[in-house]
Amino acid sequence: MPTDCISYQKSGYFSKLIVDYLEQKPELKALYNRFPTLENFRLQIAEKELEYNNNANRNTLVHSLEQQYQGFVISEVTQNNLKLLSDTKTFTVTTGHQLNLFSGPLYFLYKIVSTINLCKELKQAYPDYNFVPIYWMATEDHDFAEINYFHFKHAKMQWLRESNGPVGRLSTAGLEEVYEVFAQELGLGDNANYLKSLFEESYLKHSNLADATRYLANELFGNQGLVIIDGDDKALKQLFVPYVKQELLQQTAFEKVNQTNEILKDYTIQVNPREINLFYIEDNLRERIVLEDGLYKVNQTNLVFTQEEILALVDSNPEKFSPNVILRPLYQEVILPNLCYIGGGGEIAYWLQLKTNFEANKISFPVLLVRNSALLATEKQWHKADKLGLSWADLFSNQQELFNRKTQEFSQFNLDFTAQKEYLKQQFADLHQIALQTDSSFGKAVKAQEVKQLKGLDNLEKRLLKAEKRQHADALERIIQLQNELFPNQSLQERRNNFSEFYLEFGHEFIDKLHDNLKPLASNFTILVL
Repeated sequence: MPTDCISYQKSGYFSKLIVDYLEQKPELKALYNRFPTLENFRLQIAEKELEYNNNANRNTLVHSLEQQYQGFVISEVTQNNLKLLSDTKTFTVTTGHQLNLFSGPLYFLYKIVSTINLCKELKQAYPDYNFVPIYWMATEDHDFAEINYFHFKHAKMQWLRESNGPVGRLSTAGLEEVYEVFAQELGLGDNANYLKSLFEESYLKHSNLADATRYLANELFGNQGLVIIDGDDKALKQLFVPYVKQELLQQTAFEKVNQTNEILKDYTIQVNPREINLFYIEDNLRERIVLEDGLYKVNQTNLVFTQEEILALVDSNPEKFSPNVILRPLYQEVILPNLCYIGGGGEIAYWLQLKTNFEANKISFPVLLVRNSALLATEKQWHKADKLGLSWADLFSNQQELFNRKTQEFSQFNLDFTAQKEYLKQQFADLHQIALQTDSSFGKAVKAQEVKQLKGLDNLEKRLLKAEKRQHADALERIIQLQNELFPNQSLQERRNNFSEFYLEFGHEFIDKLHDNLKPLASNFTILVL
């Protein structure tokens, strides 16, 4: 059976920036505070303890969370975590995610389990402190097309409607149709009935998408003490008022992030800052704030403010100001006693652009941890890989490269004509020496013949490979079929499949196995056999 381990760096699924970050390349040191090791959290705790020492902020946080949880049944451990947030010895570990319909791809679960498991590790290492796992719901996002569907097996469950404002405030009306299609696809059985009930209770019995998502995440992870926060909250925004004013008046983020982008110019830049990194939001509106001719305008609207008017609005209605991708991390770290942010490769890439802006605002920059990634395989698939002589590294390979490599392994003779080509080149090298002693036309004829014969060897090599592929077509087809099962569309399973596919077959044991096996501080893919 395959037993090899796949590091994130060698998987082929992470950007150069993330690979270099994981390898702690010296040129990136200035872009993060501390690398995620258990030992480094001691220093991060001490730093955050000094900075986040305002009891009024903790009281506001706890009160807002209690208000947000009104009407929800929560576990004893989550209730205890809410109370612990009032204690100056309590810190958070946070992950964030969009409000994808029925959780979206699998990595939603991996993010949250990574967060929960890191809190457990930290508690064991630093028993004098408390650590609360936080899921930050991206309720203020307005890109509805990114979240209005999920895949179930070969079907796409899609919520078809219009949306312009923050998705968290979006009415769940119309999701009955999605439920009917999904319920039919699920079929019969106890696990199917649970999934139907979970969808129905989440989306048909809550009036907006934020509450629906809170219910879903609470049902799946509340027994692990997960605390779910909605940043679209007036009291929490009040804590962020000084930073909103700073952004409106000084545009510090634009300057600082662009400075960092210069350091990252040899990498793919994830996000680019605006002059003002704030949106104006209402129920059906989320538009950029721009500064033109001394006036603050809300893009695509007739709303215009003088400096005095917009600063007064920040004081009276901070909930109307929504940070974009550049400022949202700062908002999070202002209102939470947070030590670490856990995200996917793309998220960590843009967080690496932000440290200078945190420093300018005198806010501690959190530890950045790449979330756990996992490959889920059934025992049948595991045995099939073993029978075909496949390692996990094989299955992570580019499909064409895997196909060619396995053809070579199955063949009884060498399919690589490199040795023959080198021998031929040597023969022609002797002819080129003779050509130097005669006229140029002979030299050209020698060169043309060399090119022709090397090309002939290339063609023979390709034809032999093709013939061997036909000879071993059955085994090769089984290999490609298995890889396609585990890597749909030749991409990571976690980026497409929904958790319901696995829950339908394995029940809650599937989620229990995630908690038992995901190790947040290990930079390796978890191969989980169900």
